[in-house]
This record gives sequence, C-alpha cells and structure tokens, in this order.
Amino acid sequence: MRNIKPAYNFHVHFPKTQQNHMKQSKKKLLFYLSTPLELSLQLHRRLITSPVVKIIDPLMEFCTSLVVILASVSVIVAQDVEESYLVINGSLPMAHTDASYICATIDWWPDNKCDYHQCPWGSSSALNLDLSHPFLAKAVQAFKRMRIRVGGSLQDQVLYKVGNYSGPCHPFTKTKGGLFGFSKGCLPMSRWDELNQFFNQTRALVTFGLNALYGRQQVKKGAWGGDWNSSNARDFIKYTVSKGYKIDSWEFGNELSGKGIGAMVDADQYGSDVIELRGIIDDLYRRFRPKPLLVAPGGFFDKQWFATLLQSSGSEIVNVLTLHLYNLGPGVDRNLVKKILDPHFLSRASVTFTGLQQTIDMDGPWASAWIGESGGAYNSGGLHVSDTFVNSFWYLDQLGMAAKYHTKVYCRQTLIGGNYGLLNRTTFMPNPDYYSALLWDQLMGTGVLAVDRKNIAPHLRTYAHCSKGKPGITLLLINLSNRTHFTLSVHNILNINLHTTQYKTLKKKSPFVHDLKTAVSWVGSKSTDENLSREEYHLTPRHGNIQSKTMLLNGVPLELTRNGDIPSLKPTMVKVDSPISIAPLSIKFLQFPNFDAPGCE
Repeated sequence: MRNIKPAYNFHVHFPKTQQNHMKQSKKKLLFYLSTPLELSLQLHRRLITSPVVKIIDPLMEFCTSLVVILASVSVIVAQDVEESYLVINGSLPMAHTDASYICATIDWWPDNKCDYHQCPWGSSSALNLDLSHPFLAKAVQAFKRMRIRVGGSLQDQVLYKVGNYSGPCHPFTKTKGGLFGFSKGCLPMSRWDELNQFFNQTRALVTFGLNALYGRQQVKKGAWGGDWNSSNARDFIKYTVSKGYKIDSWEFGNELSGKGIGAMVDADQYGSDVIELRGIIDDLYRRFRPKPLLVAPGGFFDKQWFATLLQSSGSEIVNVLTLHLYNLGPGVDRNLVKKILDPHFLSRASVTFTGLQQTIDMDGPWASAWIGESGGAYNSGGLHVSDTFVNSFWYLDQLGMAAKYHTKVYCRQTLIGGNYGLLNRTTFMPNPDYYSALLWDQLMGTGVLAVDRKNIAPHLRTYAHCSKGKPGITLLLINLSNRTHFTLSVHNILNINLHTTQYKTLKKKSPFVHDLKTAVSWVGSKSTDENLSREEYHLTPRHGNIQSKTMLLNGVPLELTRNGDIPSLKPTMVKVDSPISIAPLSIKFLQFPNFDAPGCE
C-alpha cells in the first residue's frame, strides 16, 4: 500500500508490525473526522483521510481516548477504499476522433408513437419540433460544433415534396400493415427550409438520412428487393444544393442491414445502390470542395453483410460505416439500472466495436466508423432511467470505449424525444446526459491516449484524451461501485507520479532531463513551479439519488440561468500534489494543464 496524505494532516502512529500489515492491504477502511464547520467543509471538498485497516483493541482504545480529548469531533464516516494505479501514455495517441465527436439525432416519430403503454415523443419530430424555442438553439450552440443527424426508423418512408413528386404531402399516420405501423410521410420544402435555418443559426454539422426503400417492393416478409429509385432523392439533394444549404453527409437508409429491423435489403443490392448515390453526389456537388460524405448503412452490425457492402461497392464509395447500438436491451427492462452499473455487461460492447474495426481494416480501409445511433435502451429508452443521472454512467463509458476503437463520431438518440433525449421534450431543459456530453465536448480532445490500468477494479472505468484547445491531458473516471471510494496514483510511462512533486526531484538529480522530457509526459515544465494545479469536474446526483434528473457539478446543481442560458461548467482548482480520488457512484473529469504529452502537440 502506498502512503496516502491525510486530509487534515492528522497523524496516527502505529507500531511497526501494524504498519507492515497496512502496507500489504489493498482495501482500507477510512475514517473521516470533522468539526461542525471548517473541517466538515474540508471533508466535502477533499474526501481523503488516513487509512486504517483493522480495528484491533489497541486502536479502539486509542480512538476512544481521541474522542474524549477532541470534543469538537462530531461525525465519523466509514467507507471502503481501494487504491488504484494508472499509467497514461502521452507519447502517441492510440486513436483519433473527429473534432465534432458529439452528435445527437432528430427523429421522425410522431406524437402517437407509443411503447409499453407510454407515448414519450410529443412534438419532437423533424416535422413538428418547435425550432423557435430559445432553449433548443442555446443547447446546440453551447457545443463547439454539434453534429445533428436527421433520421430514424421512419426515414425509409419519407417522401420529399420537390421536383417531379406530385403526390400528397401528409405527415405520418398510424396504418395497419404499414412499416412500423405507420403510413408514408412527407417532408415539404418549407419545413426543410426551416430546419436549415435552424442548422445555420446553431452552426450544426448536418447528416441527413435518405429514404433507401423508395421504388423497391417487398418480396417476402421483412425482405425488400429491386433497384432503388433515386429520382426523389436526387430532386431533394438538387434543391438543397440550389438553396446553398450545407449538408456535411448524406446517409443511405436506416437499419436495413443484416436481418434488418422491419425491413432488410440484400448487401450486394445495397452496394449497387450506394454506387448510384455516389454518382448523384459527385454530379450535383461537382463544383464543391470538399464534397459531402456518403454514409451507410445506419444499421446493426452484421459482419458478413457489412463486408459484402464494402466489397460490392468498391473503393472510396462509402466514406463512413455507421453502426447502431442499443446494448442495454429494451426500455421496459426492470434491470436497466443493474445493467448500467455492471462493468462486465458494459464491456460486452467492445466485441461489436472490435468487429466493425476489423471489417474496415480488411474490406474498406478507406472508410471510417461512426456510431450513427445509440440510445442505450431501445423502444424509446427507459422511463425514469434514460433521462436521469444513472444513464451518464453508460453514456460516458460508451463515449470513452467507442473512441478507443477508432470511432470518429458518436450520435446519441436523441437530441430531444423519447425517454432518452438530451433535452426534456416538453420543457426543453437539459437532462443529466446533456451536461455529460457538453463536458466531454469542452474537455476531451481528438487524441485518445492509452491507459494501463495495472489490475484496477472493473468498477472504476478510466479514459484519457489529449485536452481540447489547451495543453495537457484530460482523464475521465467513472465509479460504478456503490460503496468503494477509489484513490488513484497516476503515472506516466516511466513510472513518474504525475500528481506529486516527484518529477521535481528527478529534474534536480538527473542530467538527462531534457531528453527525458521529450520522451515521456509529466505535470509541470519548470522545476521552480510551486503552485501547479489541476482542474476537477466532479459529477454527482442531487440528494445522492442516482435516478435524479438533476446533476451536480462540484456540489452545485446544473440548471439553466434566469435567461435560459446553459450554465458555465466551472472546475474546482486543486493543487497537483493533492490526492486523486473519486467517490462511489460518481463521475469525475480531471484536466492536467501541465501534463507534457508529446503525442498531443
């Protein structure tokens, strides 16, 4: 056991035999001693104190005497503690994300889309969302540049009222026998104009999902055949170009891959169709540089189907493979919270990420990987789960995991709508996951750094990135345990402890400091630095209730200002030699501004 600095500089001297016993332990029982005022405030800020392993008779006698002597002591809090050892490799990123990694979707579901006797969509569709609501624009503008993906289950039934289309233009209605129980719907160009005005106002990057079933026929249950009729899509894209609307990428189809969800299309046929779409994009954007990306298939991973798509379409046709992922299962599952807090369950998603990356490496090295849609729990998400604090354990963990596996963009289902919206569908106020996404956007850069966990308990999830827009690195800690308080020792690849002054001693003693500095990462760049600090962003739920809809940042509720603005996400500044810790069932971002990471320069 390594020494842990007491929170109050309170020293207890044990016999040597007891000290040796303590050094061999990996789990300790911490006692937090506080006075009603000053020490209790210090306890709230630091949550660290001296370790005690066994309560034996001499120690009990000592503690009893201490209580008698220190009449001001009012509270003794016991908690399991485990020390963890992290090594961060800042010499070279293991992967990179796009600058606009955070993405959210706007779906097509109407207000009468219902699951499990609830109808959680309201007016959140691309056809009826109140784009003039001030909270909506401010929520998107708070990001450096958020990507918005317009798409979802009904996109393959959307018709565009433009060009040669002369049919009626009605919204979706419930229809017996229709795909997903709904009729075809129509997007009038007046609404498309309004959407693009909103996108322009908020500087959003736009990915639009096209109808990939237009012109096909259902050949058997769930299976659709025949060539795609591209005429309506071509007219729509042509109108978009003529209006000067900036679309970053066009996505072909939604969940038609593999066995499909509601409908499926053969991979070879799909490959032929994306070649046609590529021709349309190249023609209509022939004077543009860069041209919009072609994204496909926007579905669940089927290794053989995805490989065949890449092989049949050929090099440089599909720019991005988009994957949908709902690894928590149905929203009605009563075990959703249990799944979210189970590290072994969360880690299963890595199999899908690995499979997708292997497919790209083997069959389409020109393409990149995106999560085109992920809401955790499918069928509108989990009521009183997906919109609460506990969901951020899943969301941030998956953001971190996806980035490690070379995912460039991660689209959250949804920006608004269903139970999993980043925004409340009626008040437009942010749910906890919104603030988690915003903190990621503000702190985590594009460079993903390897973290050697050194036998860390699985309930402590750890991710590191180059910091965004500033020197150094940002570390994300997610504590899934409901009782273990983790203390961390963070080191670089040469075993230099990054939150102590060990590096100063090394610099004074070593004649090779200059060469060492270029090879590894450490906190601080000058041996005279005496006031180095790190930024900490500690996320907890209100009243300790993990299913609360209010998130606290460093103990302060995150709420809109009186003017409806997104609050500033301010860190607590902590001395670099202060112990690093994370409380049970909480999340923490730590930004080390002075961490010299050559791979982040």
